[in-house]
Amino acid sequence: MSTRRHFIAGSAATLGLAALPAAPEARAEAQATQATQATQAATTAATATTAGTATPNLVVILADDLGYGDLGAYGQKLITTPRIDRLAAEGLRFTDAYSTAAVCAPSRCSLLTGLHTGHSAVRANPDGAPGALKAGDTTFAEVLRARGYRTAVIGKWGFGPEEGNQPSHPNSRGFEEFYGYIDHGHAHEYYPQYLWHNGAKETIAANAGGAKGAYAPQLIEQRALDFIGDHAAEPFLLFLAPTVPHAPSDIPDVGAYASRTWTQQNKGHAAQITYFDSLVGKVTDRLRALGIAENTVVLVTSDNGPHEEGGVDPDLFDANGPLRGYKRNLYEGGIRVPLIAWSPGRIGAGTSDRPTPLTDVLPTLAELGGAPAPADIDGLSAATLLAGSPNAARHNHLYWYRDERGVTSRANTEDGGRAGWLAEAVRKDNWKAVRFAPVRDHALPDAQWQVELYDLASDAGEQRDVAAVNPSVVTGLVALMRSSWVDTYVRKPFGVRAQIQGPAVPGQAFTVTATLGNGSGKPWTRALLALRAPAGWQVQATAATGQDLLAAGAALNTSWRVTPPATAAPGTQWPLAVDGTAQSPTGPLRYSATEQVSTVPAAPVADAYLSDLVWVSATNGWGPVERDRSNGRNAAGDGTPISFGGVTYAKGLGVHAPSEIVYHLGGTADRFTALVGIDDFSTNQAATGATKASVRGDGKVLFTTGKLTGAGGPVQVDLDVRGVKLLHLVVEDANANSAFDHTSWALARVTVL
Repeated sequence: MSTRRHFIAGSAATLGLAALPAAPEARAEAQATQATQATQAATTAATATTAGTATPNLVVILADDLGYGDLGAYGQKLITTPRIDRLAAEGLRFTDAYSTAAVCAPSRCSLLTGLHTGHSAVRANPDGAPGALKAGDTTFAEVLRARGYRTAVIGKWGFGPEEGNQPSHPNSRGFEEFYGYIDHGHAHEYYPQYLWHNGAKETIAANAGGAKGAYAPQLIEQRALDFIGDHAAEPFLLFLAPTVPHAPSDIPDVGAYASRTWTQQNKGHAAQITYFDSLVGKVTDRLRALGIAENTVVLVTSDNGPHEEGGVDPDLFDANGPLRGYKRNLYEGGIRVPLIAWSPGRIGAGTSDRPTPLTDVLPTLAELGGAPAPADIDGLSAATLLAGSPNAARHNHLYWYRDERGVTSRANTEDGGRAGWLAEAVRKDNWKAVRFAPVRDHALPDAQWQVELYDLASDAGEQRDVAAVNPSVVTGLVALMRSSWVDTYVRKPFGVRAQIQGPAVPGQAFTVTATLGNGSGKPWTRALLALRAPAGWQVQATAATGQDLLAAGAALNTSWRVTPPATAAPGTQWPLAVDGTAQSPTGPLRYSATEQVSTVPAAPVADAYLSDLVWVSATNGWGPVERDRSNGRNAAGDGTPISFGGVTYAKGLGVHAPSEIVYHLGGTADRFTALVGIDDFSTNQAATGATKASVRGDGKVLFTTGKLTGAGGPVQVDLDVRGVKLLHLVVEDANANSAFDHTSWALARVTVL
């Protein structure tokens, strides 16, 4: 079962007081620990209040495709941005801040997790299935949540799948409040039919039938202001991510730009930037009105350089300022972004030329909030810089990677026709190298890449390639590129992870394991794990649940035997939550991992087609066998009939790759038979579909097909499944292209002993 992590709701004031249910032998220790933590938390809070250094609220406002030159504070002449310009004058304006990618999804992944694109989980914009955060990733919301912050992301999330209960959902990544778009593509709609509120879709009636009655950025604005008001009395973290000024240039009113002789697209684009400016102003106005501006740190930035989609002309606005390139380029114009830090009384007015990538946001917020951060991230805290010290840690080098299939004309021209090539870049001091691979293979030998070198000190616009006269510099920077990339970046455990080793059969015990990982750089004390189960469920620890000292990089591991009551309703999902607490050098911590476990339906007592049985779980199903899960935004059961070679099968299971459907056999079945292959529906659209199917019993692979294609036809499955309790039908992509991969298990059937 996949791991889902989220953090317990509560404030810093209640963090040390919350009672944690524990196994009997750990309960006394837990109570003693919590009492000590409560006393220390109260003392710390009183001291902080007396000193006038209360834990600050944190607001990160991220624009979508706002260029380095799109704000007045960075040289913009045609578009008015008075509110942000004021923040730049009052706060700290960064001249050398960088997004971590030239397009949206990888940039936002790096911002959230502190990992550059040589290490991060999402390294490219989606091409088919959306990117997703991995189980080992830790977001800045998860870091702050452990210290009692109330957390929200409002606006564009951008990672899938578009479902409410999945490991990459904001609620599973430390954000207790979410309102906006889950999916990257859905976020391109300014008048959507619905937006997500936590795990459920909220229909927007005013936009029904294609009407434009409710502008999504305004809905997002109101939710953000409400969140600030609701949590003004306690530390909060707000990640506000409106979709402006991303294409299309939709906006209810172009305002002051109506009389301009520009195209309608350019008027709309300018109005979107001015709207973003007013949104930032409304946030700071709300902070002032509530009397909490002096105790709030606001960061305003963008995810990448300016776009040219939808008819927008970035050159009209000089959107990249003195820099070369646009969104999708690894030249400075594609990755250097505005960054303004504002907090009256905390952050003094000034500018900073420290090269500052947005990977630094996570450790900076962590230090400001008194929370430990993972030690294996690429970001460095800039908290001392915000406090006025010139001695903030500096990066040895900055790294970028690009694997972008979308091509736009200006970006392609800047890249010399190479916008569809793999590319990477590195900056060390004032040297900047960019290189391109003529084939889409990062392992291509260095000699086959095309390398350029620029001296940013004398050539910020990257007009003079000096690679030929500086071969040793090129060699050194290429070596840094190589060392910055790994195929799979292995993380140290941080926070709590839990895993259920089911199935959950009423009246029978199963195992839950959990880890509390101290992936920070300093030791923790009084570490404790506790499991919370539904009322009436029996929980018995089978390993130690506490540890006096948890060294940096170490982990506390434990397990429990859990028994649902014999009367537990089958086919029902139940929450199991593991709480991990510890004392860090900066205060008490509390992490939580919540898993949903299903009590399995009854095992079959007679021969049956699987499509007539209730499944334990199903992902990426489609077609006539869908019962309770839809594919994407469409209703269940909307697919075409299953057929191979023109022969239609009334019984079967249709899926998209990757997929997994699980059934409870309970050891009662004898044989499993089916035909599995790429079905006619997909084959008739294109011949490019390719998948691999497997059958697993209780985690053991019983059968695998090799590569399946429409031309090759289906494969016959006939297996002995005696003794198998859980039967897993798995389909995986087999050609790194999930398009046209509809796969069917026709006549999927079990016979019973």
